[in-house]
Amino acid sequence: MDSATKTKVLRAAPNRWLVFCILTLSGGVAFKLSSIKDMFYVPMQQFMGLSNTQIGGALSVYGIVQTIGLIVGIYVCDIISKKYMIGGGLIGIGLTGLYLATFPTYAGFLAAFGLLAILGEVIYWPVLLKAIRLLGDEKTQGRMFGFLEMGRGIVDVIVATSAVAIFHGMGENAAALRAGILFLAIVTMACGALCLIFVPNDEKRVDHSGKEVSRTKAAFSGMIEALRSPDIWAVAINGFVVYCVYCGLTYFIPFLNQIYFLPATAVGLYGIINQYGLKIIGGSVGGFMSDKVHHSAAKHIRAGFLVCIIAMVLFMLIPHQALGQSGRWYIGALCTLAFGAIVFTMRAVFFAPMDEVKVPKEITGAAMSLSSLVIYLPNSFAYLMYGNILDRYSGMAGFRIVFCIMIGWAVVGLGVSTYLIHRIKLHQQDL
Repeated sequence: MDSATKTKVLRAAPNRWLVFCILTLSGGVAFKLSSIKDMFYVPMQQFMGLSNTQIGGALSVYGIVQTIGLIVGIYVCDIISKKYMIGGGLIGIGLTGLYLATFPTYAGFLAAFGLLAILGEVIYWPVLLKAIRLLGDEKTQGRMFGFLEMGRGIVDVIVATSAVAIFHGMGENAAALRAGILFLAIVTMACGALCLIFVPNDEKRVDHSGKEVSRTKAAFSGMIEALRSPDIWAVAINGFVVYCVYCGLTYFIPFLNQIYFLPATAVGLYGIINQYGLKIIGGSVGGFMSDKVHHSAAKHIRAGFLVCIIAMVLFMLIPHQALGQSGRWYIGALCTLAFGAIVFTMRAVFFAPMDEVKVPKEITGAAMSLSSLVIYLPNSFAYLMYGNILDRYSGMAGFRIVFCIMIGWAVVGLGVSTYLIHRIKLHQQDL
C-alpha cells in the first residue's frame, strides 16, 4: 500500500466509526416509541384509557404491518439512498410520537402503531443493517454487528431510564406521561437529523459501459436476485432458528417465579438483566468470538447451537423443584441467565454472515429486508406456541416441554448452520 493510499485510509477511518456510533445511537432509540408499553404500560391504561386488549391489538397491528411491509421492503430498500431512508424514517417516527403525545382516539392509536411499523421495521431497520454491513468488511462483520447490539443495549438503558425518570419527576400523572412520550419523540428526531448530516449517500450503480443504472431498475433486479439466492435464504433461516430459541428465553421468568418462587423484587431485576444486560454482554462477546475465535459468524452460531443443546440437557437434569423449595432461587437465575447469554451472542451476529456468502453489496437492502422478514417471523407464532403449552400443562411438565422444543430448534439450527458454512466454503473456493 503506497503512502497516499495509507493516508486516505487513515482519514476515512475516524469518519467510519463516527457514522457507526451515530447509527448505533439511532438503533437504541428507534423502537422506544413502538415499545412504550415496556416503560408506561399501566400509565397508558390510566391516562390514555387503553385496556389490555386494546394495547395487545395495537401490537398485533404492528406485527401484521411489519410482515406485509417487509415484503414490499425487499424492493424499496435499495431505491432510495440509505441517508434519507434512515434519517427520514427516524424523523417520521418522532413525528408519530408527537401525535401519540396528544392521546389520540383508539383508532388513531392503531394507525400510529401501523405507521411506526412501516417507519421503523420497513424503512429504518433493514437499511440500518445495510449501512452497518457497508461500513465493514468480511473480517470485521462480527464485531460490527456485535458492537451494534451492545451499543443499542447501552442506549436502551439510558433512554428508557431517562423517560421513566421524567415521568416520575413530573408527578406520574397524565402530563408526566405526555412529557415522557415527547422526550422519546424529540430524541428520535434528533438522531434522525444526525443521520441526515453524517450518513453518506449510496454510491451510484453503473453498468459495464460505465452508464448509470436507474435505481428502480437496479432495485427490481436486486429484489429478484435476493429472492433467488440460496445464500441469503440460508442466512435468513439460520437467523430464524436462533430467534425461535431466543423467544423461549421469555419463559424463564414464569419458570423462576413458579418453580423457584423468585421474589417479586428479584423478578424486576432479572427482567432488566435479561432484557438489557445480556444484550450488552452478548453483543461484545458475540462479535469478538465471531471475528477473533471462530473467524466466522456462521461458525460461532453453529458452536452456539451445540453449546445450547448440551447446556439445556444438563439444565433439565437439575432438581429444580427441590432447589426451589429450599429457597435457592439464585441457582435457577444464574443458570437461565448463562443460557440466555449464549443465545444473545448468537442473536447479535445472525446478520453478519451476509458478507461471508459474498452477497453483492448493491443488493444489501433487499437482502436485509428478506432476512428480516424471515428471521423475525417467530414473533407471529413462537410466543403463542410456548404460552399455549404452559397453559395446557401446568408446573414443571409444561416447562420441560418448552425446554425440549428449544433443544429441538437448536438441533435444527446445527443442520442449517452447517449448510450455511458449506455455502461459505464454496464461495471461498471460487476466490
